[in-house]
Amino acid sequence: MRAKIGFILIMLLLINLFMPNVQAFDQQKIEDLLQTSSILEGAIISVSVRSAKTGEVLYEHLADTRLRPASNMKLFTAASALSVLGDHHRFTTNLYTDGTIKWKILNGNLYIRGSGDPTLLKKDIDDLVQQLKEKGVTFIKGNLVADDSRYDAQRYSVDLPWSDEEAYYGAQVSALTVAPDNNYDSGTVMVEITPGNEIGEKGIVTVTPFASPLTIRNTSTTVDMDEITNLTISREHGANHLYIKGGIPKNASSLKETIALWEPTNYVLELFNQSLKEHGITLLGESRIDRIPQTSKRVASHSSMPLSKLLIPFMKLSNNGHAETLIKEMGYIKGEDGSWEMGLQVLQDEIKKWGIESESMIIRDGSGISHVNGIQSRQMTKLLFEIQNEPWFESFLSSMPLVDGQNELERGTLHERMRLTVASGKVRAKTGTLTSVSSLAGYIEHSEDPLIFSIILNQVLDGKQAKQLEDQLVLAMLE
Repeated sequence: MRAKIGFILIMLLLINLFMPNVQAFDQQKIEDLLQTSSILEGAIISVSVRSAKTGEVLYEHLADTRLRPASNMKLFTAASALSVLGDHHRFTTNLYTDGTIKWKILNGNLYIRGSGDPTLLKKDIDDLVQQLKEKGVTFIKGNLVADDSRYDAQRYSVDLPWSDEEAYYGAQVSALTVAPDNNYDSGTVMVEITPGNEIGEKGIVTVTPFASPLTIRNTSTTVDMDEITNLTISREHGANHLYIKGGIPKNASSLKETIALWEPTNYVLELFNQSLKEHGITLLGESRIDRIPQTSKRVASHSSMPLSKLLIPFMKLSNNGHAETLIKEMGYIKGEDGSWEMGLQVLQDEIKKWGIESESMIIRDGSGISHVNGIQSRQMTKLLFEIQNEPWFESFLSSMPLVDGQNELERGTLHERMRLTVASGKVRAKTGTLTSVSSLAGYIEHSEDPLIFSIILNQVLDGKQAKQLEDQLVLAMLE
């Protein structure tokens, strides 16, 4: 018996000596980085690392401290939306009428009803109008009415800074909105300025998509290549008036900037009006915003891509508008109330299913733009571990930026980070950036033990250095 016990002890010793070390990273190196990094002077950092296989906590530093997560908040929003809505969920934009079509005349009103589609483009509006034309309509003996009542009238999340309202990442949220291109920054237009043919001429301004509610005051000037330029594009508060000022060098490439609209529903309404004219359909009535009568019948429809696909531009490009739309959509689907209040309540209830202590967090929006949000890195890694068994997890995982992905979209907001390192093709992570805030959370593929991590920095003076520290910590986890 003693011989048998001795043999077992020897075997255990040999296994311990010759088995590879399953610790997936050097904890001491992480400690050294945290102790010696000058960026952390006067700042605070929270770190949590788990085994992706077992959920075991492998390393923590202030992991229970609530910090502003910036766009890492989108991880909670994306997971909740997939759980509540499903990865096949689509947003529809429909045309209805309360009248009849006879002798090429629509005798009644034409209604546009939005359901929050953040990917609606001008060409999709044209397609809806083309469907109407194919029914033989050339005159509308009624009004053109936009219905955005699926969501409430609150356009901005509670903590959006006033200085962000004209920026693409601070666009208003509406159930009826439009995007300028395939980046799908809903509620915005793309403004492009190119130099004039001669010095002294105004710059040439192009807006996509353009509709008449937008007015442009262009005082830009084409200048010599050696002159100092201070070209700016701004929008007036409370109106769709654009101001282009400053100089643009002759022979320079164009300047592009995405500007948020004021009241996107009105803009969509005018784009529809414009498309009717382009398709030879005459509107005899007026344009206005109102609700659709319940007796109306659908005459045309457009569906967005499924949520599994929509997650790609949302997460990889960190689209704030998509996040807030998903919050309102969850509120509408679960509580018949397309508001931030209801949507955030749905989110908090949903994440509890994965053992997340939502009552210990401060959640004010879905995008992370709020400087009031407070999330613990331990709760972040808990979420990322628990959702791995969900049927939609692959959609979630593939939406995260990938280090050294094959193209710019696959790399997303990690496009220039950790390139040509041991992290290549092994790290999928969501970035986060606000003034004085930087964050990074995601998954590390590791031959010995795949990892889940969350790093949140607050009160940093240099965001670039903060991201360099995040990258160093991730690389240390891979060594």
